[in-house]
Order: sequence, then C-alpha cells, then structure tokens
Amino acid sequence: MNMAQKPSIPKGTRDFSPQEMLRRKYIFNTIERVFQKYGFLPLETPAMENLETLTGKYGEEGDRLIFKILKRGADLDRAVQEGSKSLAAEALRYDLTVPFARYVVQNQHEITFPFKRYQIQPVWRADRPQKGRYREFYQCDADVIGSKSLLNEVDLVLLIVEVFQALNLNVKIMVNNRKALFGFAQYLGVEDRAVEFITKLDKQDKIGDRIFDELLDEEFPASAVEKARMILSESILGDYESRVGRFDYLMELFVQNTNDLGREGLQEVRFVLDSIKPHLPRTGPGLTTEFNIALARGLDYYTGAIFEVKALEGSLQSSICGGGRYDDLTGIFGLKNMSGVGISFGADRIYDVLLETGKFPAELGGSTKLLFANFGEAEAMHCLRLLRTVREAGIPAELYPDAVKMAKQFKYADDKGIPYVAIIGENELKQGIVTVKDMKSGEQKAVEQDALIDLLR
Repeated sequence: MNMAQKPSIPKGTRDFSPQEMLRRKYIFNTIERVFQKYGFLPLETPAMENLETLTGKYGEEGDRLIFKILKRGADLDRAVQEGSKSLAAEALRYDLTVPFARYVVQNQHEITFPFKRYQIQPVWRADRPQKGRYREFYQCDADVIGSKSLLNEVDLVLLIVEVFQALNLNVKIMVNNRKALFGFAQYLGVEDRAVEFITKLDKQDKIGDRIFDELLDEEFPASAVEKARMILSESILGDYESRVGRFDYLMELFVQNTNDLGREGLQEVRFVLDSIKPHLPRTGPGLTTEFNIALARGLDYYTGAIFEVKALEGSLQSSICGGGRYDDLTGIFGLKNMSGVGISFGADRIYDVLLETGKFPAELGGSTKLLFANFGEAEAMHCLRLLRTVREAGIPAELYPDAVKMAKQFKYADDKGIPYVAIIGENELKQGIVTVKDMKSGEQKAVEQDALIDLLR
C-alpha cells in the first residue's frame, strides 16, 4: 500500500494565497501605471535562454547563481558517456536585462530607437534562501536603449520617485557612477585590481569600517586602504544637498591628479542630482537622495551611472530597486555602439516592506463586494438577473451556490471579507425589494431592487 506523499515546494519558492495575490497585483499595477506614464512599452521574453546568452554577463558570483537546465534525452546520454563537463545548454533567466539586450540585437531592424520597454516577469537564482532573498522572484524592469543622453538617467530617477510616492514608502535613493569608482581605484593606485576593490567597497554600508580590515587582509596596499578610509569618511554619508562640499572635495582630488575618468563620472552624478532636484515632491512619503562613492552594484555590465534604493522603514536592509547604464551589453551579441540604461524594482522585497509597515491599502480591487444569499432555486434564478446587473455596473459580486443555512452563508462572507450580503427570500420576492446586510455593523436595510447599485456605490 502506497503511503500518501506529503506535499511540498522547493525552498526559496512560494505559493501565493488570493489575498497575497491581490497585494502583489497592487504593486505590479502601481509600477506598470508609472512605466506607461513615462512612455515605456511592454515586452516579454522566454523563461529560459541559451546558457551562453547568460554566462559571463554577471560576474563570477552571478555566474554561480545561474539555474542551469540539464540537456535531455540522447544529448544528455551522449554528454555523460563522453565525460563532458557541459551537461547544460540552457538556463532559467537570471535577470531581465540580458534577455532584453539579446532581444534588441535579434530585432534591431524592427525597433524604433531609442527603444523604451518594460518587463514584469519572474527570474530565478540558485541562491541560499533567507529573509528577503528568494530563488524565484519577480522583477519589474524599465530600460531605454539607443541613447547616451543623461536625461534618460534623470527620467528614471524621477520614475523611481513617483513609484515609491504612489506606494507610500519612505526610501533612500543612492546614486554613483562606475567611472567615478574606477577613477577612485586609479587614484588609490589599485587600478590593476579595480573590480575586486570596488566589489569590496560595496559592502561598506553593511559591515561598516570592518571593510578596511578586509581590504588589508586581501593584501591591498596599506596606503591605499588608509586613503580610502579618509575619503569615505568625507563623502559616503548624508544627502547630496548637505554634502556638496565633500562632493567637491572628491572632485578636487581627481582634478589635482589629472584623473579624467573619475572627474567625468562625478560630473555625470552632479548633472543627474542637480536635474532632479527641482522636480522632487515637497509632500508625501520621506525621500532622500545620496551620492555614495562606495556604491558599486556588483554586476559587471554597468559602465556609467548606477542607482540603488533602500527602504527607510521596516527591518529589511536589502535593496528594493536598482539599476544603471550599460554601454557594451548589446556589443556582446554583435551590435556595437548601443548604449542603454535601466532600473529594476524588486517586487517581492517591496511586498515584504509594505506588509511589515502596514502600507497596503485597507481595500484592494478585485475582491467580492456583495454576496447574494441562496434561499432556493426560485430565489437563486431571480438573484442571477440582479447579479448580472450589479456586475455590469462594475461591482464584484457572487451568488452563494448552495441553499444552506444562513449562518453558514454569513460565515462564508465573513471569512472572505465580503462587506455586504443581499438577502432575497420569499417576502423580498413578493415586495420587489432587497434586504442588504452590512457585515461589519450587522445593520440591515431594505431597498428597492433598482436602488441596490446606488446603495453599494
């Protein structure tokens, strides 16, 4: 006799209840409305890509987190027999940006440039599951490709601001530039290990000054580490408005050392921050903008501006939005000189913050507003006609399918959070009325059937 199998799902994945899905839809719909408002068009790409499309685009750590798909059938058998180390030829999407670049190259002759697209789709990473970190999660991306103008960066930062204002979240938007970072490494004399150095610096906001001990342990020159410690104490913290002098201090260091790359990066940061300043909201949720010279955004394909957003409320310390400019991504697929810039909202992390802070609206669209009670076949047939009228008026409604005791039907409405129950029994049928019960207060009110919709509204 077979034992019943205990149902389970893979670690790092989740089921979503109807209530959770309503909350998720609220996030997706809010972000999508702003995307469309800013002129972005929808796009979807396959869940899987050729493995060679994804590898080498995310850095060594990112490549390790790609979910590879085993070859199948004869191809797998042949690879095993030959002792091949390459048992996979495809992989699940790691992000939405690289598939987007692949799409642009494949469809370059049908696209109008600059091309503005958005995608809201799941991605997968072979990561260790923990709070705020999942193996399957959604990203909400917006990218502009085919233009080098910094006005695109300005527009994307304003888009970020508008999304989090709409979600009623207090956030910190950090801005930096990869050119400034590489210029920083050059100034410190560690340009030969710039990527390694920059990646380490990116951990400074998580582990504080211990990062400098780690740099020394990694055998970076002590003089370079001390210079970095001094400069970060001057410029890493505080909003842009109150730290202009320290920003200028870093700029002066680059000027004195004829560090053209670093100076160019800082000038781009200043343009973006100065341009958004007049357009930032004066009311609503809290918002700060920071220049953060230690911000690196670990992905290898960024070449210019980089952005990262963190919530200023709740316990989640991870990024909930990020992005940047990439000048060479399509070049990997054979299309040169096609610069792009994009951002990605982490919908799952945003969900966690909204839930923890109680920022979801009390009522979310899509849930039933009115339940017609079922007293029997004759009454149910009458309710079906009214049900159609109510639904055509845009009010979500349903009819309880079985003629059971009213206590059970009222419990159903309570459990589902349905605010009103329409009662049409024998007496209501004769009089042409509807008795409407407010499930919260318990009050009942009899109205003419024609007045039902006005009452609900």
